[in-house]
Amino acid sequence: MDLLAMVLLLVGSLFSLTAAIGLLRFPDVLSRLHAATKPQVLGVLLVVVGIGLRVGPSLDLGLLVLAGVFQLLTLPVAAHMVSRAVYRSDQVAHEHLAIDDLSAGAQD
Repeated sequence: MDLLAMVLLLVGSLFSLTAAIGLLRFPDVLSRLHAATKPQVLGVLLVVVGIGLRVGPSLDLGLLVLAGVFQLLTLPVAAHMVSRAVYRSDQVAHEHLAIDDLSAGAQD
């Protein structure tokens, strides 16, 4: 069980590292938000599960579950709100968008 917990902690840490590298390397805000949410949430959840396996059944397990649920609920919603604000303030690099569903021509 300790080996599985160690592997989950390591993989979760690598996902979080990938998210941090994506924040530094991606060119625009929308790409950075994608890098900040997708691998980061998965990395945090893997770390939480790894810690849960290491701690075992105790009162701390409920706190870990709450931390995971709050990460799942808040991070994608916050990224969506930030991306909408960035798009509405016209700070998006439109050349990086493959499909722009929010443009005036897409509404027709």
